[in-house]
Amino acid sequence: MEGIFAVNKPVGMTSHDVIYYLRRKTGIKRIGHAGTLDPLASGVLVVAIGREFTKQLDQIVKSEKEYVTEIELGQTSTTDDMEGEKTIVDDLKPDLHEVKEQIQQFVGKIMQTPPAYSAIKVGGKVAYKQARKGEALKLEPREVEIKEIELIDYKYPVVKLKITCGKGVYIRSIARDLGEKLKTGGYMKSLVRTRVGNFNLEKAQKLEE
Repeated sequence: MEGIFAVNKPVGMTSHDVIYYLRRKTGIKRIGHAGTLDPLASGVLVVAIGREFTKQLDQIVKSEKEYVTEIELGQTSTTDDMEGEKTIVDDLKPDLHEVKEQIQQFVGKIMQTPPAYSAIKVGGKVAYKQARKGEALKLEPREVEIKEIELIDYKYPVVKLKITCGKGVYIRSIARDLGEKLKTGGYMKSLVRTRVGNFNLEKAQKLEE
């Protein structure tokens, strides 16, 4: 049973839930994953079982990643995704040309501010725990790399994108920032991770498998 493989994580489970499930099923404690997926996201979660294989996860985390996301325009969210409290910003309907133009602003090495509701540590404390307490947070922008963004579909208020990127990119931040650039507000409606390095969704196993 030991090895490295891709699990197709279902919506609703945390990445740790997947590890806990596998520990129970295999009886092996030494299990880890490469790159957390939020509970609302689904798709490729690379899992390593056994000491020899968990050592390789650090390298896999650095691999190129690919996502398909839907962004809802016209509103903001406190969490930058479906879970948060929504605020209507504007019913301005950007045309296709505007959306394409703004999307391209994200390609390359950019400075990105992580969402307040993230696992980033601020002053030694986890950001989302502070945010839930209503504490004001100052998250510093950091350099990330977006290799490619493809517009799959746009029917207002939903923009559907395929994003290829390096490590440390928050798709929720892209949704928030695209909404700001279009002056409509925006948040991440759905997210599927379709690839991590050489591990893709087509070959990912369902958890029960």
